[in-house]
This record gives sequence, structure tokens and C-alpha cells, in this order.
Amino acid sequence: MSDSLREPWLRGIAFNPAAPSDVLIRLMDRAAGEVGPLMCEGRDLPGAVVDAALVHPARKIRVALARNRHVDPARLAPLAEDPSGIVRCGLAGGPRPRLRRVRPLPDGILVTLLTAKDGGEDGMLTENEIMQELSSSRQIPLSFHRSMAGHEHPELRIRAAWSWQSLTPTQRAALLNDPDPAVREAAQGSRWKLDPEAVEAKLPSIGSHSKPFVLGTCALTPALVEECFAEDKAHPLAWNRHTPAHAVARLARHPEAKVREMVAARPDLGPDLVAELREDPDENVRMRARLHPFPRTWAEYWAIHAVIGHGPDCTCPITEPVDEPSPDWFAACAASEEPVLRQVAASWPDLPAELVETLARDEDEEVRIQLACRHPLAPPHLLLDVFATRPAHRPHLLTLSGFPRTGLTHLVGHPDPEVRALAAADPGLSEPPWEDPDESVCRAAAANPSLAPETLEALLADPRTAEGAAANPSLPVPRMHALLDHCLESAATPATTAGHQGPTSP
Repeated sequence: MSDSLREPWLRGIAFNPAAPSDVLIRLMDRAAGEVGPLMCEGRDLPGAVVDAALVHPARKIRVALARNRHVDPARLAPLAEDPSGIVRCGLAGGPRPRLRRVRPLPDGILVTLLTAKDGGEDGMLTENEIMQELSSSRQIPLSFHRSMAGHEHPELRIRAAWSWQSLTPTQRAALLNDPDPAVREAAQGSRWKLDPEAVEAKLPSIGSHSKPFVLGTCALTPALVEECFAEDKAHPLAWNRHTPAHAVARLARHPEAKVREMVAARPDLGPDLVAELREDPDENVRMRARLHPFPRTWAEYWAIHAVIGHGPDCTCPITEPVDEPSPDWFAACAASEEPVLRQVAASWPDLPAELVETLARDEDEEVRIQLACRHPLAPPHLLLDVFATRPAHRPHLLTLSGFPRTGLTHLVGHPDPEVRALAAADPGLSEPPWEDPDESVCRAAAANPSLAPETLEALLADPRTAEGAAANPSLPVPRMHALLDHCLESAATPATTAGHQGPTSP
């Protein structure tokens, strides 16, 4: 066997969708090198393979499994209590690279990670470092955040107190009177955020990085508001819902257009100021002011802000809204003459099917892109069109369950090799283009299950196509084992190959 074929064969078999559990488990052997972790992190795995990886002695295998986005996260629960803090941190941090839409972890895993008393037996991380990784991972759903204030674990009620402004008055009162003294202390330590005098007293001790957040979310004294204007720090006031009415009026006439733009759609802006801003010299300000009539809500304000001005290649994270406008408002947006409002409607994953069908034909490209990337009922032809025309969205589109994998023969001659590679994998092709000038297209064509057995064997022997051929689901299982025998034999142990009998020729 040529050394140039060893790694392609191992990688191909590792990602072969037809490889059975006994084949995949062999790839966790040390002799397979980094292919085992790549497999455990990068593909869906049969139950027996998950079971083997959960208890595998090699930490790198367990870390890789912890970052797997394909396996049901409930199956990963044992890793939340893994002896290694590195493994726990892998689970807390989630898959890499981080996707636009992150799958939440089950409540049980979250409770285990957030209430841990140590960072693992290896002592390489603290429990707080693991919690911080989890907090920034976007794997904690809003439903869990909202339940923490009443959770049985005092550690979680303490964490709820840290998000004081997101709590209801009833929840705040309950935490201030919690039976656990540590929870009461955390609540007392957080209530300053809605106390203007306390905010003013605390602000000098807050780091410069956090000050804009405080000024944009907390209750402020008149003196602090005046200080913001005097020191040219008025931007956060534009979206702070606690900003007093007289300051909002001043912001609506601020010399910077960006400030006026952020103020123009505020729910508490008076009709006279809205009318004034609809005649503003800046087009973006005028657009914000006219986008929707009264009454307005903060949920609508932030729904518009989430899509406006981002551009057709925006790949910002797709997150849950803290609050959501009504379905009727989204339906009205879908019928609006304003492209921005139709983009907002297209971004709502619960938009009814008949409106999805309408927006899929919208004349505004950004409407179609929002729909393709965010709505589960986006038609396959739209997903394919955005894939072909907007490369920035390809990684996200390929994760969608509705993305088409067949009917792609018309794209075989596309000038973009990434599009040709997608088409080359279509099992409906009678002659997959395994001689394409681009190697990625060749690999995809070599993995096409429509290839004849003799062609597949020839492609296994070619370094340009060996990986794709080894990943071909039509490759017989005994042939997979035979390839593994030759790839692993130099470092194999009796335990690795025990019980297996397969062909001896490569």
C-alpha cells in the first residue's frame, strides 16, 4: 500500500455513511491517528459507536464526541461529569466552528455543568472557567434562563439574580426574600441596575468595556444622562428603554444620524417627533421612522434592528429573541411595501406556509436570503439558489435538513467548483465527474453511490479520489475492513482486530 493512500482511506471510511459500528469503532484505535477524533466530532454516529466513545480511555476521543453537533445531545450527558475538565469544557463550549444557529443542551446537562463543585480530576480548569465557556456558547436556551429564578438549585437562582433586568417583578421579589442567604445576597447585589442613584454611584468602578452596556440597559439619573450628552456618550441612551422622555426628544435631534436612526423607531417616541424624523436629511433615519405605525413595541423595535442594514452576506448568529412580536405583526410585515419589513417577516421561523411561498418569489434578494437561512419551510429551489449565488451562506445552508441533495444535474458544469462538488455527489448522476480539474469535485464524484464497482476500485487507488471512494456508501463492508487492516496493521494490537476476518488484499 502506498503511504499516500493511508490517510485518504482512513478519512474516507470514517465519514462513510454506510460504515457499520464495528468499522467505525476500529477508527478510534491509536493507530488511526487523528482520524478517530475527526470522526467522533464531525459526523452522526451509531449508538454503539457513541457508547464506545463515551468511555474511551483517550481523552481526545471524548473531547471530540463532546463537540459533536450531529449526535443527540441527551446521549452526551455522561460527559458533563467526565473525570476530565477538558472534556466537560468541550461539551460546555459546543461544536467548532460555531454554527449560526446553535443547538441548545438539555436541561439536565445544563444543571450538571452549572452546579459543578470542581473542574475535573485533571485540575486543568476550574468549574467557573467551564461555566464561562458554557455561558458564551449560546447553548443555554431562553426557556432555561427563565426557569432559573424558580429552580430548586440555589446556585441557579443565584445566576438568575445576575440577570436582574430580565426578571419579572414577582421573580425579583422572590429572590430578595429567598430562603437561601447566598441567593438573597446575589439579589441584593444585582438590584442596583434598576436604581438610578445606585447606578450613578457604581459607574466609576465599572470597566470601560462594560460602561456602554450599563448606559444602554440600566436606569439612569438625570445627572448621568446629562453627563452622557456632555461627554459624547449618548449612543447607548438611544436604545435604553429607561431613557427619560426629555432625553429621547434631544436624541431625536442629535447631530449624529446613527443616533437619530436608533431613536426613530422607539416605541416611546411621540408622533410629532416621528413625523419630524420622517423628513430627516438622512435616508436611513427616514426609513426607520416610517417602517411601522403606532402602537409600537420594543419587541418590534428589536426584530427590525436584528435584520436592518446587515447586507446580503451577513452571517450573524441566529438567536432566540428575548421577546417576540405577534404573528399578526409578522404577517403584516410580509405584505409590506418596505423590503426591510419583508426581511423581518422572512426571518421569523413560524411564518405560515402560504406567506413563505410568496416571499420565496420576492423581488428583494435579502428577503429571499433571510427566508432560505431562517425558515424551515423554505423551498429547496430557493436554498439551492442562495447556495449557488452567495458563498458566505453555504456552511449554514448545508446544515439544514431541507437542503436538496438530488436533482442537481444542471449544476455539473457550474463555474464554481464548490457548486460542482455539490452536484457531483447527486446519486441521480449517470456519470459522476470524477475527472474534474478540481480535486474537491473529484472527491465528491468518487463518493457517489451510482459508480460501478470496477470504477470505484480504480478510484480507490488514485490519491486524488481515494478519500471520496473510501467514503462511498456502496463500498462493501468487507472491503472497508480490508482497507483498515492495511492502514492499521503497522500499529495494530490483537485487541484491535480480534474477531474480524476479512479479505487480505488491499
